Amino acid sequence: MTEKTQEEMVLQQIEREVRMREGASKLLAACSQRDQALEASKSLLTCNARILALLSQLQRMRKAQILEKAGSRPSEGLVPCAGKVSLSDLRIPLMWKDSEYFKNKGELHRCAVFCMLQCGTEIHDTDLVMVDRTLTDICFEDTIIFNKVGPEFRLRVELFSSCAAEDLSTGALAARRMSFLGGSLGCSSGKKIRTALESAAPFGGDAKPGYISPPLSYDQSALGPKYNLLAHTTLTVEHVREGFKTHDLTLSATEESPFWLPLFGNMCCRLMAQPLCVLQPVISGQLQVKLVEDLSQWQNHYCVLGRQTLLCYQSQEDLESEDKPSLVIPIRKDTRVCCSEADSAHGRHIVIQLQGEDLKYAVTSHNTEETKRWSKALQQHIYNLSQWKQCCDNVMKISTRNTKKPNTVKQGSLFHEMVTPSSPRKGPVIPDLSAEIRTLLLSYYKERY
Repeated sequence: MTEKTQEEMVLQQIEREVRMREGASKLLAACSQRDQALEASKSLLTCNARILALLSQLQRMRKAQILEKAGSRPSEGLVPCAGKVSLSDLRIPLMWKDSEYFKNKGELHRCAVFCMLQCGTEIHDTDLVMVDRTLTDICFEDTIIFNKVGPEFRLRVELFSSCAAEDLSTGALAARRMSFLGGSLGCSSGKKIRTALESAAPFGGDAKPGYISPPLSYDQSALGPKYNLLAHTTLTVEHVREGFKTHDLTLSATEESPFWLPLFGNMCCRLMAQPLCVLQPVISGQLQVKLVEDLSQWQNHYCVLGRQTLLCYQSQEDLESEDKPSLVIPIRKDTRVCCSEADSAHGRHIVIQLQGEDLKYAVTSHNTEETKRWSKALQQHIYNLSQWKQCCDNVMKISTRNTKKPNTVKQGSLFHEMVTPSSPRKGPVIPDLSAEIRTLLLSYYKERY
């Protein structure tokens, strides 16, 4: 894909997000119920974040083009393979006062919260959760997967909150309903992108206490509920582990804030990764293999490089029939690979040395170019293993199942169910409006375009 084609794709993505944001703002103007307004406002905030991320990517691409024209190219070295990263079963514990939770005293402080997750230009948001003192932890059932992520990824998790007691001002919104829904989107792409740059610029980076979601425009900023950053953290490849792990949160609000919730200061989740180098074979073909100490005992093998091994079969038929390999050569992140000098019998061959062991293997091919291809593949694979670190030890299972609960299921913690089994939560169940908002936006643009 050429640089021009990539730039055009980014511009198209920006245009799409700007249109989605405009549609969400019109939908917000038409909302007569607070639950719908909360969902629409969440969509606006998410669109702003995506627009800013895409604009940053566009800026980096154009900077690289300028450097290339000036003759200043970055050094060409090994680039690690990409992979998938998933975050699921996100739990954020709360720390209510005894008088609030156990004695049910004081004002019922209720907030709408959701998480925004950003990795590069890929941004996802969770479902909206209503939180009050009847919950001991905030539970997000979403499984969020980031595709084509490098081992240098930085996954930023942000928790946003909006006080559910704020006045929606439905009368003012209803008065604007016809003017917003009847308005035209007739703006050029250039104007929309410039508007996006101006309105989205405040988002991102290290947010300060009391952070307020960026306004869309003068009129739109006065509409609907506002979300504020409550806490955040950044996860890297070092945090990837099998199972349920705890991570520290940086709090961005104080008790005086109306959107404040008594966070415990950490979050729990499953963060897993699947590097491409452990999901599929890297290279395969006929090789001659032997121990370096005995150069006269070359043996023909059909070899497959993948995960942390070089599997050597007697023939390709043995591989297809799933027979056990006749030789397994460990390939780890500390394995050394080098090319030896050519000899009269077999030409150049590749020496594989295991770190901390005296054992050395030599592999070669009947074709010099094929030997070079194997040498390059081995060096690249070892580099991938060194960059993805513990993610390559085992193939982590990433579930792609739909974890969204039906609307009739009540959100709560297992602890709460055990402490008060005879005291079911009171009040109506809040329906999940995320799908409804998305459907309305998509149908709106399908009709107009």
